[in-house]
Amino acid sequence: MEEIDLYLRKSIIVREGTDALTFLTQEERGREWAKRHGYTVRKVFKDNLSAWTDTKRPDFERALAALRRKEVPALWVYAVDRFDRKGAGSVIRILDAGARLIFDYERLDSADPRDRERIISDAERAKAASDLLSHRVRDTKRGQRRRGEWLGAAPYGLRKDKAGKLHHAKGWGNVIRILSEAAEGASPRRIGRGLTLDREPSPTGGQWGASTVRRIIGNPVYEGWQVVAFSRKYTWPVAYRDEQGERVRVFADEVEPVPADLVAKARRVHAGHQRGALGPRSGKATHLLTDLLRCAGCGSKMPTSGRSYVCNGHAMGKVCPAPASAMRARIEEYVFGRWLAMVGSASVEDDDPLMVAVAERWSALTAPEETEAAHEALAVVKSAEAGVERLANDRAKGLYDGAMGRHFPRLVAEAEATLTEAKERYADLSSQSVDLTMFVDASFLEEAWEAADLPMQRDLVRVAIDKITVTQAARRGAQFDGDARCDIEWATPEEN
Repeated sequence: MEEIDLYLRKSIIVREGTDALTFLTQEERGREWAKRHGYTVRKVFKDNLSAWTDTKRPDFERALAALRRKEVPALWVYAVDRFDRKGAGSVIRILDAGARLIFDYERLDSADPRDRERIISDAERAKAASDLLSHRVRDTKRGQRRRGEWLGAAPYGLRKDKAGKLHHAKGWGNVIRILSEAAEGASPRRIGRGLTLDREPSPTGGQWGASTVRRIIGNPVYEGWQVVAFSRKYTWPVAYRDEQGERVRVFADEVEPVPADLVAKARRVHAGHQRGALGPRSGKATHLLTDLLRCAGCGSKMPTSGRSYVCNGHAMGKVCPAPASAMRARIEEYVFGRWLAMVGSASVEDDDPLMVAVAERWSALTAPEETEAAHEALAVVKSAEAGVERLANDRAKGLYDGAMGRHFPRLVAEAEATLTEAKERYADLSSQSVDLTMFVDASFLEEAWEAADLPMQRDLVRVAIDKITVTQAARRGAQFDGDARCDIEWATPEEN
C-alpha cells in the first residue's frame, strides 16, 4: 500500500498548540481520505503558524523536503490556503517535480490534469486575499497606534480599558520597585531574586528572571508611551513615533506614568553609565583595616580575631594553602606609615595619579551632594553618547529605511543637542575646586590624623588605598616585616 503524508496548519497560535481541535479535525479528514484511496499515512506534519511570506514553518519545510526526496509520492492538505500564501510559484515548483498534491476542501488533486490549473489559480487567489487582509490589518494597527490605543494584551502592571488606553493594575507597585532598585544600583538578578523571595508572581506567574526585569527597565510603555518592535529580528520595544515624529501617549489622561527622572536614572545605572547609591552596611567596623586586607593564600578577607587580623577562609574551616595572620597593632602601624609617606609625597600640582584619586574620593567625602551631582552629570553624558551611537546602529540595521527614515535627521539633531548640553553641565560641575590643604605635606597629614576619630581615620586610609594583600609569615612567631608581607594596591583615578 502506498504512503502519504498529511500537512495540517492553523493560522493563529493558541494555547492548545498542536493539539488544538482544528488540527484533530483536519487529521481525521486526512486519514479518511487516505483510507478511501488506498493510502497509509506515514507522517503527520503540523504548524501552528501563519502561512505568510516571512514566517518560517518547520513542519511545512519538512513535508516539502520529503516530497523532493521522494520519500512519499503525495501530500494531503486540508485546503489551498492552509498550504501556502506565496502564490502560484511555490505550487508550480512542486507540481513540476512530479509530486502529487491533494487539497481536500476544494476536492482538487494534481493527479487530475484538469485540477492543475485550478490549483495554480486558487494559490494566486489565496495570495491576493492574504495580501488584502494583511494590508487592512496593517492600516488598522497604524491608526490605533496613532490614536494611542494599546494593541494586544496589556503589559505587566497595567490594564487596558475599552478605548485601548492603559491604567495602573496589580503589579504596578512592582514596576516602581524594579525601577527604584535599579536606580539605586541593584542588578536585575538581585531585583528578581528579591521579588521572588517576597512571593511576588512574575508576569508569567512563576519566579522572576533577570531578563524579565531588564525588559521592564527598558520598556518605554512605563513612561506612558506607545511602543513598537520594528521587526522580528529587533524585538526590543522602542517608543513609537507618528508621521510628525512625535511620541504618542498610551496612558489614560488621568493616569501618571513612572517619573521620567527615575526611569532615566535606572537606565543609566543599569547600562553602567552611572553608579548607584551604596546600600546600608550590615554593621559598623571597629578596626582600621577591616575590609581592606586580603589573604594571599586564598583571597579571603581578614577580619579581626583577638589581637590579630586573620584569614577568614581558614577561620571558617575552608582550605587555605597559606593562611595569613598579622598582629593588629603591627600591621596598622606599618600601613599608616606607608600611607603617610605616599600621600605626603604625592604632588598636588603635577596631576599625580594618586593625588587625583585622593582628590576625587576626598571630594566625595566632604562634599557628597556636589560630587554626586558631578557623577550624575557624567552619567548623562555617557547616556547621551550611547543614544547617538544607538541611532547610528539602528540605522545600520535598517530600522530607518522605511517611513521612520524621514525622522532620522531630526532625531540625530536632538540627540546631539542633548549630548552638547550634558557635556556643558558636566564641565561646569567638574571644574569646582576641592580643598586639599591637609594633603600638602606629611606634617599637615599627621596632625589631621591625630585629630581624627576612628571612622575618619578609616576614611582617610581609603582615599588612597584600595586593597592590601598579606602573605603568610615565614615562620610562627617571626617579627612582622611589612615590606615583605604586604602588597598595597594604591588608588587610581576614576575612568571618565
